Parts: sequence; structure tokens; C-alpha cells
Amino acid sequence: MTLRSYLWGLRVMVGFSAVLWLVVIMRIDPTASIFIGQSLFFVSLFLMLTGIFALFFTWMRKMMSGGESAFVHLGMSLRQGMLLALLIIFLLIFQRLQILIWWDGLLLAAGFFIIELYFLTR
Repeated sequence: MTLRSYLWGLRVMVGFSAVLWLVVIMRIDPTASIFIGQSLFFVSLFLMLTGIFALFFTWMRKMMSGGESAFVHLGMSLRQGMLLALLIIFLLIFQRLQILIWWDGLLLAAGFFIIELYFLTR
């Protein structure tokens, strides 16, 4: 798979998940279908944010590397995009449960930072 086909596939996934997220926001009543509605909301938001962040990190690595191919860094970009999207989803879930306090958010971010440091040093 080439870099171009991977990025186009990722863009299509982002577009599909963005449409799905908008449909969930517009069509599903969260009070009527609490578990299903919220699950669809968070899953579609996770997929959309993962794709957006992975595309952004791939673009940043391509700009920073000069002439080097960004294909080498695709796995790292996707992993960091997933971790950042997961952090945002957890923060939103904490806010939804009304247990989000600033230091909880900082501890959660520090935990994800430690997970990323583990993968970088491995």
C-alpha cells in the first residue's frame, strides 16, 4: 500500500465518521436511547478524531523530515492520533459523568503521556 492510498483511505474514513457523527447528533435523542446513542456518539467521534489527528501528525512529520518519506512514520502517527483521540473521549466521558476536575484531567493526560513514552522507548 502506498502512502497516497493510505492517506486517501484515512480521509474517506474521516469523512464517513464525520457524517456518522453528525447523523448521531441530529437524529438520535440521548434521553430516549441513553446507552446506544451515547455509544454511537463516542465511537463515531473517536474514529473521526483518530483520523484527523493521524492525518495531522503525518503531515507534520512530512513537513519536518525534509525529503524523507513519511511512510516510515505512519504507525507512530496513527498511534499518537489514537491516544490523543482516546484522551479527548475519556475527558468527555468524565465530563458527562460530572466527575471531571482539572487535576483528574491532568492525571489522565500524564497517564497517556507515559503510555506514549513507553512506546517511544521500546
